[in-house]
Amino acid sequence: MTHVRLAKKIPPGFSLDVEFEINGVTALFGPAGSGKTFILEAVAGFARPDSGRILRDDMLLFDAEARVHVPARRRGCGYLPARNALFPHMTVRQNLAFAAAGGRLERHRRIAEFLERYELVEAASRRPAELDAAQRQRAAVARALIAAPRVLLLDEPEWPERVFQQVQAEFRGPLLVATRDLNRCAAFADRMLVMDAGRILRRGTPREVMENPESAQVARLLGIPNVFECTIAGLDPGRNSSRLEAASFKVTGPYLPGHFRGDRVWIAIRPERVRVQAAAAAGGNAVPVKLVRASHRADSVRLEFAGGIFADLSPEEYARQKDNKDWQAELPADALRVL
Repeated sequence: MTHVRLAKKIPPGFSLDVEFEINGVTALFGPAGSGKTFILEAVAGFARPDSGRILRDDMLLFDAEARVHVPARRRGCGYLPARNALFPHMTVRQNLAFAAAGGRLERHRRIAEFLERYELVEAASRRPAELDAAQRQRAAVARALIAAPRVLLLDEPEWPERVFQQVQAEFRGPLLVATRDLNRCAAFADRMLVMDAGRILRRGTPREVMENPESAQVARLLGIPNVFECTIAGLDPGRNSSRLEAASFKVTGPYLPGHFRGDRVWIAIRPERVRVQAAAAAGGNAVPVKLVRASHRADSVRLEFAGGIFADLSPEEYARQKDNKDWQAELPADALRVL
């Protein structure tokens, strides 16, 4: 297990302050400029924090107070930056040879093995500029893994799912991934840290984080457009429900222990959980809405309604309803998340 605690002031006006453990596949999720890359570089040994400590198993890699800073070459970290992960003046074979450890015969055997494993035999004598994108990705992974790292650090990897699955199958150590791709977090991460402006705002399994963002800020970072400030108009513990009033609608939500009538809370609901239909077919928690625009996506259609309510429909469902004269948006009580 790798434990990371570090702080860094990065002008102008940005400061990083985080503490977490890398165990299994850990995803740093957040927008550009949130500090993800600096964390990777600090763990790898390419950047020096102002304070804190980095501990891998029983080996102290960095301690600002004790003035310990183990050089990158001795940290046992495989680091794949977002770009330029290969030496451009070397061939694929030379890149692997640079990273491979052991005696001459052992290195030769491992290089041949990794060229075969990552389908790079025909590209072995080429430089990175002569490779296609997929070959460069595989060559970068091969060079990182041939060094037998203890920790693997990936900065915004844009790999196909097959490559991720191969890396997970071959590398059993802790893996830290910086990403802005929620699908990647859900598919591969054991644990997810949501970051913004140098702080960790939410941590947990991807399912826990996505199902319960815990704050309006995290919900927005997760791409949830339906985030509303509400007043608690009523609490009914007997029915395990509450009455919530937003600026443009009123809905029934879950009971809120520890809150009082008149308190202000935020609620969020994912757009795919919003149900839309013609006004005559509306059910519970139905809100009359006016359609502003429909945006076609790869596998869905996003409807934006006045009042800031968004819903995602399948193309088939949108085709069935697109001629509605009047719309209702239903916000199911079991889909509402109180933040």
